[in-house]
Amino acid sequence: MRVVLSLLALLLCASCGYQVGPVKPKKLENIRRICVKNFKNDTLEPRMEAILASAVIKQLQLDGTYQVTNEEQADAILTGTLQNIGRTPSRAVRGNVLQSSEYRLTIVGSYKLVTARTGTVLDQRSVTGTTDFFVTSGSSGANLLNADSAQDERQAMPLAVEDMATRISSLISEGW
Repeated sequence: MRVVLSLLALLLCASCGYQVGPVKPKKLENIRRICVKNFKNDTLEPRMEAILASAVIKQLQLDGTYQVTNEEQADAILTGTLQNIGRTPSRAVRGNVLQSSEYRLTIVGSYKLVTARTGTVLDQRSVTGTTDFFVTSGSSGANLLNADSAQDERQAMPLAVEDMATRISSLISEGW
């Protein structure tokens, strides 16, 4: 009886178009292996191109839809550009609206996925990564005037990069 019910459920799912496993975008259905190149860095933040490429590789490996490989064995090549890094105040200090205690860090970039053999563009989009960070007080305790917001921003940067890498991986693997 259980076998019959299992077969009936399987037939119903198959007739609805349900598919087990990764569901790639139609234009990427023949792509199995991707080479991720270092991103171009148009910002003044040093070494961001390698950090972003490593984060994208990590996210693609975690997703498992594509195998990350070298350029000779790849079906497609992913290149990208880091265009802007900015921070905007999110929360003012109580009693002083000109001073911020929390910022939103946003990194903006774009990527292009092309076929390895012909160079045909498969996907090309702009993408952002964001995170929020608090300004920690300096060595004198609770005084935010002595705070080092640049150090706090540097510590938050990997979180924004990881968010951007997750978005890129999702766009390539799922199409949205």
